[in-house]
Amino acid sequence: MLVFATATRRAGGRRSWISAAMLFLYAVGFSFAYLDLHAGTGALLLFGAVQMTMLGVAVARGERPPAGEWIGIVAALAGLVVLVAPGLAAPSLRGSVLMLAAGVAWGVYTLRGRGSTNPVGETAGNFLRAAVPALVVGALGFSRAHATTRGVVLAVTSGAITSGLGYVIWYAALRGLTATRAALVQLAVPLIAAVAGVVLIGEHITPRLVAASVLILGGIALALLSRSRKAIS
Repeated sequence: MLVFATATRRAGGRRSWISAAMLFLYAVGFSFAYLDLHAGTGALLLFGAVQMTMLGVAVARGERPPAGEWIGIVAALAGLVVLVAPGLAAPSLRGSVLMLAAGVAWGVYTLRGRGSTNPVGETAGNFLRAAVPALVVGALGFSRAHATTRGVVLAVTSGAITSGLGYVIWYAALRGLTATRAALVQLAVPLIAAVAGVVLIGEHITPRLVAASVLILGGIALALLSRSRKAIS
């Protein structure tokens, strides 16, 4: 907490309640949506909303991705569908609305990070500010809460360490990405999670995982190469 507080002070006027609000909406929407959604359905809704938000804003701001980049985006999205398809189910309205809202919020949060000059300080400020409404939500549900020592340790590790560091790295990376590319690269996240399941907890490599890997990674590569060739020409 001391490290975050120090970093937040260094961020100065760059801290933003808007970014913090988007981070809060993403976390709360994502968390409550999964009470009603299957994993595959939730992932498809979330990443679909993120892509549509970021691509829509990019086009509205004048970005004009070449044809090859659009083909890569479609291929990567198809790979996402292949990856999560076995877990798809008819979603509940409440869960769908919450997950779509979470996706839009994450898309906006990412777009706002493209101008970051102090990823550590700004991420720290966003986390601290988002903690204010999160504590209120937590207090409202405290009477129904059930916590174990292991659960608390895992939650703190996931939130304060892995997520915090991941968001810092993401904000730093965004400075070198267009909005379209940033949207596209995020499609690798579900694939990374699936591969981590194979490596870390012994899940099996399946034809579905192989096909999704080819589509997602191939789509990303095609889109990036297409933009590079356009820049060279």
